[in-house]
Amino acid sequence: MPRLAIAQLRPTKGDYNANLQKIGGVLAQIAKLDPPVDLVIFPETATSGYFVEGGVRDVAVTAGTLFRDLTVEHEAAGARPVDVAIGFYEVFQNHFYNSCLYASLGGKDAGVQHVHRKVFLPTYGVFDEERFVDRGREIRAFDTRWGRAAILVCEDAWHSLSGTIAALQGAQLVIVPSASPARGTGMDEEGTRLPASVVRWERILKGIADEHGVWVAFASLVGFEGGKGFPGGSVVVSPAGEIALRGPLFEEAVLTYDVDFEEITRARAEAPLLADLEVNLPHLIKNLGKGETGKGKRKRAVVNFDPATNGTTVSRVSFPVSRLHVVGKGVEEGDPLHIDADLARRWLVSFLKDEVVRRRGFTKGIVGLSGGVDSSLTAFLAVEALGKENVIGIRMPYRTSSPESLEHAQLVIQTLGIQSVTIDITAAVDGYLSQVDATGDADPTRRGNVMARERMIVLFDLSAKYKALPIGTSNKSERLLGYFTWHADDTPPVNPLGDLFKTQVRALARQVGVPEVILRKPPTPDLVPGQTTEGDYGISYDKVDRILYYLIRGMKPAEVVARGFTPEEVAKVAGRLESTHWKRRLPTVAMMSQTAIGEFYLRPVDY
Repeated sequence: MPRLAIAQLRPTKGDYNANLQKIGGVLAQIAKLDPPVDLVIFPETATSGYFVEGGVRDVAVTAGTLFRDLTVEHEAAGARPVDVAIGFYEVFQNHFYNSCLYASLGGKDAGVQHVHRKVFLPTYGVFDEERFVDRGREIRAFDTRWGRAAILVCEDAWHSLSGTIAALQGAQLVIVPSASPARGTGMDEEGTRLPASVVRWERILKGIADEHGVWVAFASLVGFEGGKGFPGGSVVVSPAGEIALRGPLFEEAVLTYDVDFEEITRARAEAPLLADLEVNLPHLIKNLGKGETGKGKRKRAVVNFDPATNGTTVSRVSFPVSRLHVVGKGVEEGDPLHIDADLARRWLVSFLKDEVVRRRGFTKGIVGLSGGVDSSLTAFLAVEALGKENVIGIRMPYRTSSPESLEHAQLVIQTLGIQSVTIDITAAVDGYLSQVDATGDADPTRRGNVMARERMIVLFDLSAKYKALPIGTSNKSERLLGYFTWHADDTPPVNPLGDLFKTQVRALARQVGVPEVILRKPPTPDLVPGQTTEGDYGISYDKVDRILYYLIRGMKPAEVVARGFTPEEVAKVAGRLESTHWKRRLPTVAMMSQTAIGEFYLRPVDY
């Protein structure tokens, strides 16, 4: 009965040596456990972090190098002999791979036992693996000191055939190291709220275990890389397809579990699916690849069947037919913008801890407080992540600013008990405009842009003074519609709200305790007296957000109209969305070499 340990870790991005030391610390910690651990499983790319892009060539090592370095860490830890499975970027025969090393550390059997090279490389959404590494070519089970195992790295496990191959080759344990960012919110079968991607992962892992009667151990990265959060939530799944153990979300942890291989025998006796497959597989695959190829259509296969028997046609008997509930395309359940507010709060607090403190080395954050719901929510999240003593609220009024904005910003400051600074930007803005316009009477748009950029000057200067990182407050609705000043509102280096629509911001703000008076008032940038955001849009946020939701999922305007909006409303939102892509990108640079930044020289923002 081998004892497993799963270490869901937060690697230091791009720092192989630092991550080796962390792994050594885990081995030292595990060495103290009694009974001893037989196998420690680490996540995908545990030695470097996942989203390193062109940095793969910087952090990749040979399997022999990794084994040597792990041996050093193991000996330094004074640990007993133990097996490890650890994800890393590998150099092998002049190619780069996303691999998992299985090695025995210590004892007479010490050595590299197996290397699995990821076969299925995702190239969709946030993923672009095949640009930086090559595909592996095989899935193979192998023998260990305690039994027989197979490794599937992340997306390998999403293809049902992979688990089948592993089981047919005799694997008792399928090891799944993963670096899969959390997306969406969902609920598992027991009613536990989890990221939707975690729910799907658990369904896949339970399917592998249940269909083949094998144990599955899933090790997930933790932490944020460029805003993409790895959720942890590592699991051990029994051969009956039940989750035996689950790790915490967004936290580093070591999970231990004693795996009983007798459960494989019981599971396969109760559901002999693998035995059925072993018998029938030769018959099922014998015609694969035998279809005609080349020009023209393939010949239709002859269908063999017996003719009808026992008399003439069946008589038609009339039965009452009730109306049936129709389920399918066009049928939607609930609000598409609904979020689990508590899960979202924990997610974003973890994001701020990672991005402000761990990634960038700041202890303090600075937030520009306008008195609106976005900046108020950001301040509440920052206080939970960093502590009230480490958050500074900055009020930056202009002479035409609403007194209510100052009052509500002060209400947030007092409610949270944070340090505050008030900087009147009137002299700076008017002093500049009076030099470029004789009357000092610039048009409202120009004046508003100058105000927004001046506020960023203040935030970044005070950031240097207080050694506090500026935290952004723009929501997804504003960012998609281009409703911000370029190189101003959306400039702070981290932003917890940038993937939340305005209506979702309101829901989360209510959950964390933002004062109701702020939640109730109409949103406004407060650049011109009497200005409101929805007035500028000419349409409410309730409609804007839903139209955007459908458009960015690829729906055509006509399809969105069919969901209850007017053609004019959809056209207005679509027009703003399509005309403001430039605001959401870095400056366009003329590419003149094969080392152009962002085109060939590719390093993630947090590398």
